[in-house]
Amino acid sequence: MTTLTDLTLAQARDGMVAGDFSALELTEAYIATLAAVRPLNCYLLETEDAARTMAQAADDRRARSEAGLLNGIPLAIKDLFCTKGIPATAGSHILNGFVPPYESTVTSKLWEAGAVMLGKTNMDEFAMGSSNMTSYFGPVTNPWSRAEDDAKLVPGGSSGGSAAVVAARGALAATGTDTGGSIRQPASFCGIVGMKPTYGRCSRWGIIAFASSLDQAGPLTRTVRDAAIMLGGMAGHDPKDSTSVNVPVPDYEASLGGDLKGLRIGVPKEYRIDGTPAEIEALWDEGVAWLKSAGAEIVEISLPHTKYALPAYYIVAPAEASSNLARYDGVRYGLRVDGETPQEMYENTRGEGFGAEVKRRVLIGTYVLSAGYYDAYYLQAQKVRTRILQDFQNAWEKVDAILTPTTPSAAFAQGEKMDDPIAMYLNDVLTVPASMAGLPAISVPAGLSSDGLPLGLHVIGRPFDESTILKVGHAIEDAADFTAVPQILAGGG
Repeated sequence: MTTLTDLTLAQARDGMVAGDFSALELTEAYIATLAAVRPLNCYLLETEDAARTMAQAADDRRARSEAGLLNGIPLAIKDLFCTKGIPATAGSHILNGFVPPYESTVTSKLWEAGAVMLGKTNMDEFAMGSSNMTSYFGPVTNPWSRAEDDAKLVPGGSSGGSAAVVAARGALAATGTDTGGSIRQPASFCGIVGMKPTYGRCSRWGIIAFASSLDQAGPLTRTVRDAAIMLGGMAGHDPKDSTSVNVPVPDYEASLGGDLKGLRIGVPKEYRIDGTPAEIEALWDEGVAWLKSAGAEIVEISLPHTKYALPAYYIVAPAEASSNLARYDGVRYGLRVDGETPQEMYENTRGEGFGAEVKRRVLIGTYVLSAGYYDAYYLQAQKVRTRILQDFQNAWEKVDAILTPTTPSAAFAQGEKMDDPIAMYLNDVLTVPASMAGLPAISVPAGLSSDGLPLGLHVIGRPFDESTILKVGHAIEDAADFTAVPQILAGGG
């Protein structure tokens, strides 16, 4: 028998419209799952009382025929989004006790659309990580497990709490943020859909900053249709954000369905990276065949500067982080560790408040911005970024979207790569190029590894053409018919 928590966002919306159940009943069904998902450490804060109040308000609006796009939909919110009167920590000790006096634009839009907040999700500290192992509040555990052992697996990062909670049916959908792959990589590891919109499509106002020229909010959902619906509620111009672009938000859901006749799909040869497991290469080839069967024309393309994207990213992102994180000094909000002088107080607060990965990136960023190294590193990285963008611009003359794998591996065990920062950074090798170019991209679950873990396919699109990548992603979803669920739901954990 189908339970309310098995429904997709679209099905739940339609069920409430039909009067099959109320928003409050749907919310209570999710609140009842909280105890089961708690061992995964997905939520940093559960907001049961607020959820019930918001759900009742959603039912009242529906009774008055005033229901919005997401009326009554229970969501989890990544703890990088400021939520008025509700703590926001960014997964860091240094923001302990910080309660924002304002609401982020994205969450404001979700509440205006009628959504319900179940809680704030765990994340890598200040979104710095690819595993969800750097959170001050402990790691998130992936609800999936390997066939051959019972090792706890990472959910990916930094939006790992959001991805894991959606996969484990602890929320109907969730918000995430993506700087170099932090929505798409955890979506792939957890067997769900993750979408990074074009840079500027969703407001960054009220999102705690990591790297301001890269950060972008997006949805984590169970289906491509759900992603289309939720993105419609999140996107839109915001005069409070100077990087927000004033372009119309289309009806993304209306773009789904139909064949792909007339669409040209690029397959970049540079994404065939040495050491990629054969099963990921095979899944990529299968994805190409699926799109060809759906009517698309497959075109081999070249993105020659792809190999430079990751090293350039790990100069640009830490440089921006070192600037953004300078505001955390113990003076105005969050943690304060006193010292005999203001300088000592700054040092004590930052030393105790920041974790090892954040310190590493701040130091890298400070170094590449310092006198004598700015030209050699940061300026060169920005030039490389321009070349990466030009590669994509050249590709758009030949193709309408690009298909690649999402990640170079399936989910790995907690602690497996923690001693090697470079190995950890390589998890983002396939997602970073689109981030550096500010392009929209989506990860869709498409198969299982030999260990029984989910693998994703990744579609990159033209700027502000989210509709096309949603359409292509929907075709992949239909062909893959991915119905596997984590062992935690199948009674295996």
